[in-house]
Amino acid sequence: MSHFAQVKNNIVQQVIVAEQDFINTLPDSTDWVQTSYNTRGGIHYAPNSYTPDGGTQLRYNYAGIGYNYDGVGFYEPQPYPSWTLDKTTYTWVSPVPYPTDGQNYTWNEVNQVWDVVSS
Repeated sequence: MSHFAQVKNNIVQQVIVAEQDFINTLPDSTDWVQTSYNTRGGIHYAPNSYTPDGGTQLRYNYAGIGYNYDGVGFYEPQPYPSWTLDKTTYTWVSPVPYPTDGQNYTWNEVNQVWDVVSS
């Protein structure tokens, strides 16, 4: 069994588990695109792990409802207007890198900075 995303107007409508033979019988079979549960950021991971396994990635990311599909890769909706899509990973990148000091942050679009989340 494989995962397939139904894509209409470049937006994922639903994701199902099915055999390719079943997808081929659908009247809208050309709207269905295979996606891999084990692909994230253009890397294939071992099932249920964060360990790259050298497998072939499929369309950069696992599709989710509301995701975009440009004919090459699946990617989330743009989180903020200032963020850009990295076409090497099909993930969004903030204009300022996320701090690595161990604190939790939230993006402040107005000031284009990471604000510390107070506990």
